[in-house]
Amino acid sequence: MGRRLVPLTLDNLQDLPQRCGSCVFWELDPVSGEAAVKGGTATLEKEAWISAVLLDWGSCGRVAYVDDAPVGFVLYAPPAYVPRSSAFPTSPISPDAVQLITAFIVPGYQGQGLGRVMVQTVAKDLLRRGFKAIEAFGDARWKEPACLLPADHLRAVGFKTVRSHPAHPRLRLELRSTLSWKEDVEMALDRLLGAVQKEPVLRPL
Repeated sequence: MGRRLVPLTLDNLQDLPQRCGSCVFWELDPVSGEAAVKGGTATLEKEAWISAVLLDWGSCGRVAYVDDAPVGFVLYAPPAYVPRSSAFPTSPISPDAVQLITAFIVPGYQGQGLGRVMVQTVAKDLLRRGFKAIEAFGDARWKEPACLLPADHLRAVGFKTVRSHPAHPRLRLELRSTLSWKEDVEMALDRLLGAVQKEPVLRPL
């Protein structure tokens, strides 16, 4: 079984799940996001966002393949490139951190170490670029898959709450800690990366 992780580009954007390739929950502010969905331009807006971040900041994602089949991805960027970030009551993301936007592994490929390798690859990339941590807005009331990752699952893989909130706490993971991850975090990563599976409801927070 051949496994590889490659940077996300416009060439492989179509390898993301269709719902993710056309989702602009994070990439646009709430009003613009809703307009893009209603106007049928969400996919074009997603492509434009990826292109702009790649040109201005560099790599902002990884796509995982097994035997050339896309089976997962992770997306990340500084909050300045994530308009929805400022809508959260626990913003802003710390200046030494990058925002974990979203991540996903196809259910049939969970439990094979992909999640750990994917996050460790992101950690190495960001450490080389001078960042110390990755932060995320968690969903403390998570009940079903959506664009927000469940706060409990984030904590299970080492994220720590840096600003509490009853609905949307902000959590932080020190990047160096991910490099020593072993198989004992695999089950927790499966739960975390399998938690984003359906279209979000675009609404103001």
